[in-house]
Amino acid sequence: MRLRGEAVNWLIGVFAVFVFRSLFLTLRVRFHTADNTNPYAIEGDDRFIYCVWHDQLLIPIFGGKHRHTAALVSQNQDGGFVAAGLRSAGILPIRGSSSRGGAQAMRQLIRESEGKHIVMTPDGPRGPRRELSPGVIFLASHTGRAIVPTAFTCERSWRFGVGWTDLLVPKPFSKVHLLTGEPIHISQDADLRSEVTRVAAAMLAMNNYGDAWATLPQSSTPDAALTPS
Repeated sequence: MRLRGEAVNWLIGVFAVFVFRSLFLTLRVRFHTADNTNPYAIEGDDRFIYCVWHDQLLIPIFGGKHRHTAALVSQNQDGGFVAAGLRSAGILPIRGSSSRGGAQAMRQLIRESEGKHIVMTPDGPRGPRRELSPGVIFLASHTGRAIVPTAFTCERSWRFGVGWTDLLVPKPFSKVHLLTGEPIHISQDADLRSEVTRVAAAMLAMNNYGDAWATLPQSSTPDAALTPS
């Protein structure tokens, strides 16, 4: 039964990757990244923790070619085909969550992500939507890796409800914007609550900036006042 379940998950994951890769071939992808924080870049020795909201996860998965990326994936049933899909997309999935096997998964993530960027969805496996949990802060403080806030927007899209959140799906032939901010360093003795507030504010600023890019005319750029510091 387990082998059958793994086979079904693999088929679902591979099919989903095929569908979304076909969709992304029609899109015009634009990058707006801070220095050395493009997650798809070949060059560069730094490895970061990329903070991505659950509802925007589709765009970074298929927005470029992953060469050194690992991601924490839920241990629940849905996580099975998500892990299979990530693997097909070139991302190393590490199974675990903050509610089931979280500590073990965190240790495994640290061990297996050597030489790779780590992608985490900081609003947790059960929400609330776009509310930052302390797990990403804990990981950054224990690994010495900086957190990179991100935002992913598009000019035309659908929104599909998925459990407690929704999923942003670009419409064919639309323009997509991928944004990364300046790395945020977390010390081991940092105050957890204040750092959660700081990173959450950076994520909000990045998303406001991304929304500005998505709504502006093609020849324009967002006002400097909207640029996240």
